[in-house]
Amino acid sequence: MNLRRDVFQAIADPTRRAILTLVATQAMTAGLIASNFDTARPTVSKHLQILTECELLKQEQSGREIYYHINAKKMKEVADFIEPFRQMWDERFNKLEAIMKQYQSKQTE
Repeated sequence: MNLRRDVFQAIADPTRRAILTLVATQAMTAGLIASNFDTARPTVSKHLQILTECELLKQEQSGREIYYHINAKKMKEVADFIEPFRQMWDERFNKLEAIMKQYQSKQTE
């Protein structure tokens, strides 16, 4: 049985978010990625496996090396899903800010 991992469970982990940040600008090998962390290389490999299974990262073979790079299409799907929630909270915070400004102006009168 091929169990599919959840994208949001994958990005809930701070190490995996850091890996995504690292490879966002350039493709990197597992060794280079692992050198940025104080954990064992097999631990980083497990994180890479999870991110690859979720399709947040893609693997590309170049000679003997495997390079990991961000899957922009999948990241856009995640961003598109989150966007309505971000807009909702922006509106709520803007309303709260307006109320606080009204309250502060009444206090100074």
